[in-house]
Amino acid sequence: MARYTGPVCRLCRREGAKLFLKGDRCYSQKCAFTLRPNAPGQHGAGRHGKMSEYGTQLREKQKVKRAYGILESQFRKYFDIAEKMKGKAGENLLQLLERRLDNVCFRLGIGDSRAQARQLVMHGHVLVNGHKVDIPSYIVNAGDVITVAQRSASQEYFKTLKEEGGKGIPKWLEFDVAELTGKVAALPERDDIDLTIEEHLIVELYSK
Repeated sequence: MARYTGPVCRLCRREGAKLFLKGDRCYSQKCAFTLRPNAPGQHGAGRHGKMSEYGTQLREKQKVKRAYGILESQFRKYFDIAEKMKGKAGENLLQLLERRLDNVCFRLGIGDSRAQARQLVMHGHVLVNGHKVDIPSYIVNAGDVITVAQRSASQEYFKTLKEEGGKGIPKWLEFDVAELTGKVAALPERDDIDLTIEEHLIVELYSK
């Protein structure tokens, strides 16, 4: 499956916001966005022109795509599904993205970043309801149980995870770090999504 493989810190700088793409580094003084908050490129520091309505909508879409690590064709499929669901299309879209298995593993703290969580899923380290699922885009449901495979739990990475303890877990998830087991207690609400996103701009962009 196609994915972005270039330097990720420049994505945060391009969008003018922290997207937390490199795990703990994003919270440290080494964060590239903290050191150089201007757009990347030779003329990045000099870009201060007023953005058009289309440009504002496009940047918001790009921000969400880059935060969750997906490309245009897949993102558009999520939007088409969100439009057919009950409720607001923008909120439905964000809920679907939050329910991706790689994102859930990231939210549980199994992966330091969504990219790392994606890799753990693809390598077969994660079980959903006792069955191996190696598809990062798998959509979880309320009541699903996510665990680290028993054969993987003995690896040094997961031993360290147990020792460090769980990180801040959103209220729609539960996690037992000693057992490396999480549960989807409920579907995420809009208030549970901590990224600064104006989803109505994405709806307006695709509605043209």
